[in-house]
Amino acid sequence: MRENEKNLKIKLYWAEEDKLYIADIPELKGFFADGKTRTEAIHNAEIVLAEWLEVAREEGIPIPKVKIQSSFP
Repeated sequence: MRENEKNLKIKLYWAEEDKLYIADIPELKGFFADGKTRTEAIHNAEIVLAEWLEVAREEGIPIPKVKIQSSFP
């Protein structure tokens, strides 16, 4: 895994309407996964991420750099 890929963070939230956890990586267009539990959603996201990165490499799609967020002023 390349350096900028290591910094990708999965964001997890509850979708009340669907009664599922949604896993999202905002930097990756079209990326999301879901699951009935947090663990399942994260597991599914890791699978989707590996597939997303593989396709991006094959197609020459650049992997976005992660914007570092600071909580310091």
